[in-house]
Amino acid sequence: MQASNNRNRSDGSQGLYYQVLQEVESYSSQHNFQPLDCLDEESKHENFPIQASHGPTYSTLESSSAAAITTYAIDNFNNSFSTNESPLSQWDPHHSPDHTYESPIYGSSMTYDANELKQKLQELEIAMLGPDSDIIHETCDDFDASSDLERWKLVVEIPKGDLKSALIACARAIEDGDLLMVEWLVTELKQMVSVSGDPIQRLGAYMMEGLIAKLASSGSSIYKSLHCKEPAGADFLSYMHILYEICPYFKFGYMSANGAIVEAVKGEDRVHIIDFQIAQGSQWITLLQALSARPGGPPYVRITGVDDSISEYARGGGLKLVGRRLSMLAESLNVPFEFHAAARSGCEVESEHLVIRPGEALAVNFAFQLHHMPDESVSTSNHRDRILRLVKSLSPKVVTLVEQECNTNTASFVVRFIETFDHYKAVFESLDFALPRDSKERIGVEQHCLARDVVNVIACEGVERIERHEVFGKWKARFMMAGFRQCPLSSVVNATIKTLLESYCENYRLEERDGVLFLGWMDRALVVSCAWR
Repeated sequence: MQASNNRNRSDGSQGLYYQVLQEVESYSSQHNFQPLDCLDEESKHENFPIQASHGPTYSTLESSSAAAITTYAIDNFNNSFSTNESPLSQWDPHHSPDHTYESPIYGSSMTYDANELKQKLQELEIAMLGPDSDIIHETCDDFDASSDLERWKLVVEIPKGDLKSALIACARAIEDGDLLMVEWLVTELKQMVSVSGDPIQRLGAYMMEGLIAKLASSGSSIYKSLHCKEPAGADFLSYMHILYEICPYFKFGYMSANGAIVEAVKGEDRVHIIDFQIAQGSQWITLLQALSARPGGPPYVRITGVDDSISEYARGGGLKLVGRRLSMLAESLNVPFEFHAAARSGCEVESEHLVIRPGEALAVNFAFQLHHMPDESVSTSNHRDRILRLVKSLSPKVVTLVEQECNTNTASFVVRFIETFDHYKAVFESLDFALPRDSKERIGVEQHCLARDVVNVIACEGVERIERHEVFGKWKARFMMAGFRQCPLSSVVNATIKTLLESYCENYRLEERDGVLFLGWMDRALVVSCAWR
């Protein structure tokens, strides 16, 4: 990251802030500050169009076998797609010879004539019910019925190798409860995906895992296992650090938020920052450095870190560890500093946990965190809006929001499936430019930092679905309903992030729209950053 030192600046504190940005990476390595947070539309953006492909619609199979095999088919899925086939729960990049989920990578054609389809259906039902079942003969006799032929015609029109259309068709079949269709499509999909293939094949492996988990109602257990047990905390931090370095998503969010905070508190003698997901505290390295170099001396800085058990596990210690690291950094920079720990999840926070003091300029930071809080679609408690109203009641100088630009919160299952595919396809493509196709580090990053969220979005519902992203338009409505008004981000922040992106692939795009910054990959906006007061 190369921040310009020669840019003309009207404000000394802003200039000093950006002069020290280039020092963060080396300092972060020396002090083991690693980022922890991982990287979500009904509204479209003019310059970041979302190309959502809509697959065919299927009706539920009405043959006499459908109702009879429903219970058996669920058990069949639990057995057929056991953990020894799962790319998430059992795959090991260090022991797998070719990192493929199934071979060959591209697999077979999705095109069959009527006789072949009849034979495939019979094979599936024999596998499910046994060779002597009367239902099989009923089904085969009924297969030539016009309704079944019309229904299967929609499937055979999926072009060969069109993985996205096949995935969407499978999602629609699950939504319709069409288990035979799902079984057949998954058999085809397993031959088309690979965790070491091109971006869409790699993403397809994890999205297929999400579809299977949804059918088997195992999405929550997979998500929790990946979050809390696999990999070990140290390995997880290593994967997160790789993601932090090879893609600009986190740096973009942290830099833009810090820039807004520096501008809002300039001239203040006492500053209180509330971070609703402090993780490793990495975001605050450059901020403390900037404040230490402020003309007239640094202010007294107090940081309240909100934490949860997942962060504690991955970090290898509680909030005292974060406080100690930040205190050591502040001491080396001669910044008067105090750390306050709020060891609880963000949706549990009440005003008494934040220890607000008179005379402090308050800044509140939501970086890749607010989408984890359940809203009115999940619970009458509606913690998402409750926390915003609580923060507004504290009269902050600035509130920063960094979120994934994706619509997966209240969208229907198939719509959010397509949205998830389009969003993460862009992320996986950006990783492809950063690391070689056969890189074990890239595979580890995708498996442990991205796949768990993909599975959660696809497979989980209700309170078990933690990843509930919204697009900027919806966040704007929530903030305005809570009484906030938007603060345009500084043009200096915009210029500095443009300098940051010069060290990355040219396919990254930065757009400023009415004081809001969007970071995208090619034609897809992926992360949004904005400020409120």
